[in-house]
Amino acid sequence: MLSIKRVLCTLPLWLTACEPAPEPMPPPLPPPPEVEYLTSEATATLNLPFSEAVRVGNLLYLSGQIGTLPGTTTLAPGGIQAETKQTMENIKAVLEANGSSMDRVVKVTVMLADIAEWPALNEVYVTYFTKNKPARSAFAGSGLAFKARCEIEVIATVD
Repeated sequence: MLSIKRVLCTLPLWLTACEPAPEPMPPPLPPPPEVEYLTSEATATLNLPFSEAVRVGNLLYLSGQIGTLPGTTTLAPGGIQAETKQTMENIKAVLEANGSSMDRVVKVTVMLADIAEWPALNEVYVTYFTKNKPARSAFAGSGLAFKARCEIEVIATVD
């Protein structure tokens, strides 16, 4: 017969053996991706309060582009379609200057001064995305920078 002393002395061992094993440590998190703030020399001379693009890992976030002639704050003349074409050319130039392209755009946000100009904008817009059509949102506002008719921002992949 077991003595009470022997039972009491081995009790902590029994209790320890019944406890669940400790949870394994989770793997360490990967380091955050590098962030680069990108602005061309031509745009830097305009002294605007934002970067043209920001690269985070393999994604390139472009600031909203409007239909200004390169290196100026002057809008392309000719109304919504001319502004849309210049806006898309400005986007294309920023993408290519930073290692991406129109076919790598995954998300587009379109802002219009007047939603009634949506069909006219789309006539130009669709010519830039003939193969893959990125996800897109659009809305009208009460006014855009430099009295533009449209502003378009994109997110694209980059190597």
